[in-house]
Amino acid sequence: MDSEKLQLTQQEKAAKQRLHVGAELILIGIPIVLIIGIKFLPKEWYMLLSWILLTMTIAPFFMVFESRKPKAREIVLLVMMSALVVVTHLFFHIVFPIQIGTALIIISGISLGPEAGFFIGALSRFVCNFYMGQGPWTPWQMFCWGILGFLAGFTFNCGNKETLKSKKFKIIAGPILTILFSFLLAYVSFLIYPGKDSVVGWRFYLFGAVGLLLGVIMQRKRLPIDHITLSLFTFFTTFIVYGGIMNLSSALLSTKGLSVEGLRILYVTGVPYDFFHALTAMVCVYFIGGNVIQKLERIKIKYGIYK
Repeated sequence: MDSEKLQLTQQEKAAKQRLHVGAELILIGIPIVLIIGIKFLPKEWYMLLSWILLTMTIAPFFMVFESRKPKAREIVLLVMMSALVVVTHLFFHIVFPIQIGTALIIISGISLGPEAGFFIGALSRFVCNFYMGQGPWTPWQMFCWGILGFLAGFTFNCGNKETLKSKKFKIIAGPILTILFSFLLAYVSFLIYPGKDSVVGWRFYLFGAVGLLLGVIMQRKRLPIDHITLSLFTFFTTFIVYGGIMNLSSALLSTKGLSVEGLRILYVTGVPYDFFHALTAMVCVYFIGGNVIQKLERIKIKYGIYK
């Protein structure tokens, strides 16, 4: 019994260490590589930058296997989820622009963990763009999808099966109020110093990102997995994180170069697309999120797959 407890403690310590290293690589290392690549590499070299990102993406995930050989069933599950994201995203991109790929990335991160979530997101975007069009934007889209999966795995508690049925809004009231308060501060800052900005612009992304970060830290690994929580998390992270980063990348990749005026215009004109992206991803998560997570949990239990 003592040996089992000791082994469990060692596994928990190893998991925390992996998460710290993975977070540093994903949140610090990859953004630095993106900025350096944009600044010093020709735009035509975007495929090289994509492969570098993909290699860095694999590193934190394979830290899970530092003390043992990976089982084929674990690799197959990741590949299967990546293939599912690619196929469904391409299908709905042609039929109707519902962002089901974004929804599945978030679901993957919740059920399979933050490292796997980032890996599936980055790999899926890389493969999708072979059909939708590769370009200098590819590494940024890989990072954005990956970070959504990472944040989902970092935030939600998938270990407690009771959370699958929980609908206690008070658990998510803190993060939601934090984000809404950040939006309020953005509006107040606009009233104090409007400048040339619109009411909805870069302030909503910047202040919203701060509020989202504080909310994630506040309820790390405690958020319940239910329709309301999944939907709200999907909407806010997609709008703030994905939209905020991609608007910045558009300014960096612009032939006119990075400018305050250019950023201001991009963040104002990008709101409708980012809102539609977040809304359709939220709808997908609301209808399929709980069922897909339960199916993945059953697969993990049946085949003895780690989280």
